[in-house]
Amino acid sequence: MFGLGWPEIVIIAIVAILIFGPKKIPELGGVLGKSLRGFKEEIKNSDDETKP
Repeated sequence: MFGLGWPEIVIIAIVAILIFGPKKIPELGGVLGKSLRGFKEEIKNSDDETKP
């Protein structure tokens, strides 16, 4: 995953918990998931529209 090992991922997770707090992280994950899902759907729809 982007050339990151487990130690780097753990450090990023700890920093995220310190910055956002443990209650806010699930909300951020949900928002990120919805955004990625919408982005994928828009790409799929644009591909369908460009085909004759």
